[in-house]
Amino acid sequence: MKEATNSSSEAQSQSKKSGKLVLAYSGGLDTSYCAVSLSKAGYEVHSVSVNTGGFSSEEIEHIESNAYKMGVSTYKNIDAVASYYEKVIKYLIFGNVLKNNTYPLSVSAERIIQAIEIVEYAKSIDAQFIAHGSTGAGNDQVRFDMIFQTLAPHIEIITPIRDQKLTRQEEIDYLKQHGVDSSWEKSKYSINKGLWGTSVGGEETLTSEKPLPDSAYPSQLKHSDPEKVLLRFLEGELVAVNGVENSPEINIEVLNDMASAYAIGRDIHVGDTIVGIKGRVGFEAPAALVIIKAHHLLEKHTLTKWQLQHKDYLSSFYGMHLHEGQYLDPVMRNMEAFLESSQAQVSGEVIVTLKPYHFSLDGIRSEHDLMNAKFGAYGEVNSGWTAEEAKGFIKIFANQNKIYHQVNQTL
Repeated sequence: MKEATNSSSEAQSQSKKSGKLVLAYSGGLDTSYCAVSLSKAGYEVHSVSVNTGGFSSEEIEHIESNAYKMGVSTYKNIDAVASYYEKVIKYLIFGNVLKNNTYPLSVSAERIIQAIEIVEYAKSIDAQFIAHGSTGAGNDQVRFDMIFQTLAPHIEIITPIRDQKLTRQEEIDYLKQHGVDSSWEKSKYSINKGLWGTSVGGEETLTSEKPLPDSAYPSQLKHSDPEKVLLRFLEGELVAVNGVENSPEINIEVLNDMASAYAIGRDIHVGDTIVGIKGRVGFEAPAALVIIKAHHLLEKHTLTKWQLQHKDYLSSFYGMHLHEGQYLDPVMRNMEAFLESSQAQVSGEVIVTLKPYHFSLDGIRSEHDLMNAKFGAYGEVNSGWTAEEAKGFIKIFANQNKIYHQVNQTL
């Protein structure tokens, strides 16, 4: 054990301190270490979990029970599922955001909302400190610190794991020394579950060549017969599944249950972290991938080619800025305004077929479908113009290319 974990120098090797401290608490190893060490260091620890989806009431009760065993003064669970959808997920759907054409930003998106909720709670109880269990080698430290610093610059941030450079085994040993033994060694995979997907980390994701085994994913294949699902969108938002209307966040949960039974949405994302190193993480995001692909198909039918072109690069910027912790920059509100305005005609139904390990998009029905037959059928017949008009258009359309090549004598 490093000296920093001894009782004489707990909590960032500081002398014994007092004051209200809000701890972002998940119940995992890192935040459990923080809860115990900071309580013993003299802080009045108020632990907070932010539910951004994926937790049952029984799981929340279990987290609360464990928090008090770690010595915290209070525990609070904040239900932020609706807020998470309204502030973040909605725009990820509008933008069809998949980082590196793969990852729906399952974890990075929810960290933003969790940080905002935690700092607002800290301000509401006049806390002098905020603590989180991030290491110094990951993305979450940036996301949490940037939100905290921006919204509450007067509150000091405490990060025991990062500052003491603790290994997982050192944290386990420390907790055992203080009578906390939750069989941490048996947890082979790190699972983070939320409304927009579940991340899966393990020894395989620390390499570049190993896949995750099927058993590492939380959901296992249950159904083998294909199943058709009807998704109804209204101005870009998922308002009904198989004709049953609900709020979009509930529809996401319903679709998650349906698609996860087919083991849909599994993949491994490789990307650049905020701190400049490459990272690899497994994920399972059945609803996110189905919704994004279905929504994108509906857009292909209802938006103009220039809307689609400009949405592509703005959506890429939006997803990258969100991933990098830049949620509070005003440019994000500017891009959200564009994305929202682009959805005015994105209404209709998308027919999806769920199959083992994958899905297919069968087609769409929409009154805004620009494949309207009265204007012609591509490659078959033109109803809105004559052959002479077509030839004249092509001649003028080719003018700039012809001029360039003749002036520069490239041909």
